[in-house]
Amino acid sequence: MVRGSLTPVGPSVSDSVVTYEQLRTMLSTHNIQLFDVRNPDEFQAGRIPEAVNIPCKLNHLEESLKLSPEHFELIFEVKHPGKDDDNIVFHCQSGNRSSKALNIARQLGFSRAKHFKGGYSEWTAREGKGVHG
Repeated sequence: MVRGSLTPVGPSVSDSVVTYEQLRTMLSTHNIQLFDVRNPDEFQAGRIPEAVNIPCKLNHLEESLKLSPEHFELIFEVKHPGKDDDNIVFHCQSGNRSSKALNIARQLGFSRAKHFKGGYSEWTAREGKGVHG
């Protein structure tokens, strides 16, 4: 907060949430770095297209985001996100883990990262399916 003000400093909650419609647009234009923070078994059972699985448990996400760009790309086979990138989106099943992931990313300096609050549950409810395997 700024002294003498009730306005928080930094991104607002609404700035950090991606809606289903925004996610669809980002996916259709391939302007997204989508990270699925669910467990690997959940990811294998079904996922949003283009999602990369980085589980949000036991500091795995934090350690992964701290990797060198080269090491990150070797492990995950995608470009390491940049701290100023505005197309980083985290998602989980229903928004709880992705909210935690967002907090971790913001603490590491990924100030423009967002999360898809509806998660895979909303995705499958609207799309009828996800990608398997």
